[in-house]
Amino acid sequence: MYAGLLAGLLLCGCHQKKGADVHEPEHAKAHEHDDDDKHEHEHEEAESQLIVTMPLKRDTIVAREYVCQIHSCRNIELRAVERGYLQSVFVKEGQLVKEGDPMFKILPLVYQAELTSAEAEAQISKVEYENTKRLTESKVVSDKELAISKAKWEQKVAVVNLAQAHLGFTNINAPFSGLMDRLRLRNGSLVDEGDLLTTLSDNSEMWVYFNVPEAEYLDYMSEVQPEERKKVDLLMANGKIFNQPGRVNVIEAEFNSQTGTIPFRADFANPDRLLRHGETGNIRMNKMVKGALLVPQKATFEILDHHYVFIVGKDDILTQQRIHISEELEDVFIVSEGLTDKDKIVLEGMRQAKSGAKAVYVFKKPEEAFKDMKLHAE
Repeated sequence: MYAGLLAGLLLCGCHQKKGADVHEPEHAKAHEHDDDDKHEHEHEEAESQLIVTMPLKRDTIVAREYVCQIHSCRNIELRAVERGYLQSVFVKEGQLVKEGDPMFKILPLVYQAELTSAEAEAQISKVEYENTKRLTESKVVSDKELAISKAKWEQKVAVVNLAQAHLGFTNINAPFSGLMDRLRLRNGSLVDEGDLLTTLSDNSEMWVYFNVPEAEYLDYMSEVQPEERKKVDLLMANGKIFNQPGRVNVIEAEFNSQTGTIPFRADFANPDRLLRHGETGNIRMNKMVKGALLVPQKATFEILDHHYVFIVGKDDILTQQRIHISEELEDVFIVSEGLTDKDKIVLEGMRQAKSGAKAVYVFKKPEEAFKDMKLHAE
């Protein structure tokens, strides 16, 4: 009997202990659930809080880029002036030659013979003239005959000079120091008058041409042209800035009526001969915008190709405001209409912003809001 009672008490204790084990974790889980709700509520409240700032007004440099063509300051074609065989080539492709260096020699077909014949006839005329001169001194012939004899001799000398000039054209020397292009003809080739032999480029200075739209040309000409305004940079095809500054020196006389642009020319020193004739790139020209009104790009949004911002207005009510963009920089827009530097705009939390809703926000000073943004300002 006692044994059965003891077994019953032990069984009852076990049931109570087991029940306590189940009840305790449910109570703890309830506390954890309350903590999660609290943290989630705080997180949602933080997310719903907007970051607000104001547009920044300051003088700003705007960089504009134009596709350009790079030319040597002197680039010429070397062509044969006379007909003959290409006897000698004294240069190699890609060679840097100096002014006066021999480059080609053409063996003439007839000019050497013509020169020899002309020199012989000139010698005969000279002898006749000297003989007539002695006879004139002896009063045997008249002064008129002496003058005729002298004229004939001078005519023959002129023929000799002409033949020498033709023969001299067969020796082609470098007209200036420069870089030679590839050879178009080889030794022994029959060269006709006007045949292209090679091209020669003076790359010590490069002339870079780019087209500027009419409106931007008018803005450029309406400004006082300080030296800084004429300075430009060259962005090469590999994305790097050329290590020499350029300067706008020439604006051509006429607009292209089809494109509405006018050619500008900027000159660049090229001491290392890095640039070559025929290259392409982009000219980067800086323009100062006085009192530009700057807005971070991330504070704007687009609807049907129009730009908008959220303004915090009276009683902290949010209003959707359309703005007009005049210039685009890397991280900011320059606004021409729709805002003032006194307006408060939503910088962060755009997804939570709704027109007509009351804003709960933290204000960030413009200097702090813009400090990490890329813009060129003075």
